[in-house]
Amino acid sequence: MPANPVLNDKRWNEEVEADPRWASAGAASLNIQQDIAYKGAPPVGSVKTMTLGGTLSAIAVLFVLLLVSAYFGWGQVTQTKTTVETAAGTQTNITTNFPGWIWIPMIIAVILGFITIFKPKMARFLAPLYALGYGIALGAISHMYNLQFDGIVLQAVGATLAVFLVMLFLYVTRIIKVTSRYVTVVIAATAGIFLLYFVTWIATLFGANVAFWNSPSLLGIGISVVIVIVAALNLGIDFRFIESAIDQGAPRYMEWYGAFGLTVTIIWLYLEVLRLLSLLNSR
Repeated sequence: MPANPVLNDKRWNEEVEADPRWASAGAASLNIQQDIAYKGAPPVGSVKTMTLGGTLSAIAVLFVLLLVSAYFGWGQVTQTKTTVETAAGTQTNITTNFPGWIWIPMIIAVILGFITIFKPKMARFLAPLYALGYGIALGAISHMYNLQFDGIVLQAVGATLAVFLVMLFLYVTRIIKVTSRYVTVVIAATAGIFLLYFVTWIATLFGANVAFWNSPSLLGIGISVVIVIVAALNLGIDFRFIESAIDQGAPRYMEWYGAFGLTVTIIWLYLEVLRLLSLLNSR
């Protein structure tokens, strides 16, 4: 999976080529790799184009749905305490219930996400369903972390928001410039991370104990820090795609596609921040 597989120049080029209204209007391709920002006139006719306001509205809708479904998912994880009298005294047993069906909406959300990647025109319909499905699992996972480390979810949300705002500031002020070299480095780093995810998952299936990955060692924490940084840098590519698509007069449905891509990155960033905080709290 490339550095955000959703918001990339190849996807935009495919959409332009697939719709003659945009190609005939002289809309240049969004080539982030070459750092080209086309400022040409939008397509002629009555076709509505992508706007910043529309993109922000789509982002807001997705995050409301994500939070509502996360709240529901949070409530599905329960913890019970039972007290048993033994010869050694009173013993308290704590049982945590994580429903297995929680993974079903998450898997469906991932499938819908891949469909959206290849069918951007469907984003306005599938992106909300993605947010609802993934949000349920996100809420349940967050509750599991919070039961182990009280208050960690609030810390993770605050840290994720802070990283997002810092990256937005750095991008808007052009302190960080998303050049072709920037994109290449982030793509390579993200591909390496997802390869690590895959290898770790395969190793786990065969019963291997990947201690360096989950243990709160300096190596484990270091790897987690690197992943958080790479996830944050992906936000720069997302911002660049959305800005360039708006400048080029992208079709209105790309507002939902841009919002969907940004949501994917933020969810990844939040989960990695949550994992990093858990490792730090385990030391």
